[in-house]
Amino acid sequence: QVQLVESGGGLVQAGGSLRLSCAASGSIFGINAMGWYRQAPGKQRELVAGITVGGRTNYADSVKGRFTISRDNAKNTVYLQMNTLKPEDTAAYYCNAQFFTHIPGTFSDHWGQGTQVTVSS
Repeated sequence: QVQLVESGGGLVQAGGSLRLSCAASGSIFGINAMGWYRQAPGKQRELVAGITVGGRTNYADSVKGRFTISRDNAKNTVYLQMNTLKPEDTAAYYCNAQFFTHIPGTFSDHWGQGTQVTVSS
């Protein structure tokens, strides 16, 4: 059974830090890229940061220099260290993982249930 379990959200004051974790399970053929997305009320879901299986990362311009994504391939876990948080970072944060399928070169998208991050001013 595929599961992505997130943790680490919460309420923090502006300028503070939080660390999100997402543990993926149920993969048979391995996991390709992993990432974090967020969705604020009334807005579309947007990519925050992504990381390939080889460790290459990409970030939304709005979080560059403040957020760091990392992963532990042995644990199928991805992390998001968020520093210098701003009120505009307030959103539900969702973990995403691309699970390889039995067909070489293909993968399926899976999502966590979301964890709320609220930054007060």
